[in-house]
Amino acid sequence: MPGHAPIVIDAGTGLRQLGKSLVRNGNGLIHLLISHTHWDHIQGLPYFSPLYNEGNELQIYARQPGDTHLGAVFAHQNDGPYFPVPLESLKARVQFNELLEGQQFAIGDVKVRCTRLNHPWIAMAYRLDYQGKSVVYCSDTAPFRDILLEHEFIAAPPSAGVPLDKMHEIQLRMMREKLVDLCRGADFLIYDTQFTPAEYEAKPHWGHSTPDDAIAIAREAGAKTLCLFHHAPARTDDEQDVILATYQHLLRDDDLELVCAAEGMVVDLGEGGL
Repeated sequence: MPGHAPIVIDAGTGLRQLGKSLVRNGNGLIHLLISHTHWDHIQGLPYFSPLYNEGNELQIYARQPGDTHLGAVFAHQNDGPYFPVPLESLKARVQFNELLEGQQFAIGDVKVRCTRLNHPWIAMAYRLDYQGKSVVYCSDTAPFRDILLEHEFIAAPPSAGVPLDKMHEIQLRMMREKLVDLCRGADFLIYDTQFTPAEYEAKPHWGHSTPDDAIAIAREAGAKTLCLFHHAPARTDDEQDVILATYQHLLRDDDLELVCAAEGMVVDLGEGGL
């Protein structure tokens, strides 16, 4: 988005390299959308170079975390036992924006919508619309059929396929409907596909999906391109290539284009677009 303040989604370890690039381009305003505050999605923030320069401003957006202020959640990872620079000592101006599920707001000319996902301690999906182009970021989520994941630690892992009570069944169905609506007609849908179907059956409580689940959502929403994302950490590039090729073959007669996220990947959605 030429001339627009950068919009970053999530703050994993890749944020360090991005921060160095942004600093080289000068100080300014940066917007950061956080899907949820699990460690792998926020651990890059203390190493984000723009935070250490006066004149920078970081606007952080994330789901309202119940009774705890959002700023306190992020401040904990900068506490003395974990990191030597407390959040209040950073030179950049940092502002926290607490979001409600289903909220719509604007970041400059970019329209942003969000909805909740099926993940332990609850994650959010985001849709960004700008000059006729749209991107949806959907990570992390389990399927919406057999396990409802909310605010709990998983001490005794539940099993997939166990019948749900009616209330949870309705809740999951509504959650899925809202996600499909968020993805409706998206040009580019980035979707959590960490597991193969067999892996999901073994670890359904981890809060991640399969390519089959992502394809079903993308088809129903009429998305144009689906990007497989949030790969299993132990999976090799060759193994990921096999998964992509397998599903591309299954979709050979489908209008849905299938790609796979890779480090350094750049996607151009057209002149003036995202």
